Amino acid sequence: MTLSSQEFVSANIIRISVSTNTPPGGDSGHGGRTIFKFEDLGGTDWELTELENGFILTLGGDCEADTFIQGLLFAAAELLSQQRRFAQ
Repeated sequence: MTLSSQEFVSANIIRISVSTNTPPGGDSGHGGRTIFKFEDLGGTDWELTELENGFILTLGGDCEADTFIQGLLFAAAELLSQQRRFAQ
């Protein structure tokens, strides 16, 4: 799968990369995969806390919230677009 990436710049810089090959028609045993990658390219205040059944991503600051929200919007639109291509 090829990752689609975009950078989001404010006082911090993050890169969000996503890819999916779903819906192949079932669970992961049928090969369906979705990847969501976060990268700090400079100045991002964030912390990842691993839980027993998940994780918490804590963002510190207004700019981090803004770039993260922009990244989520990009990721959602890109994943929906990729899903539509695979569904055809």
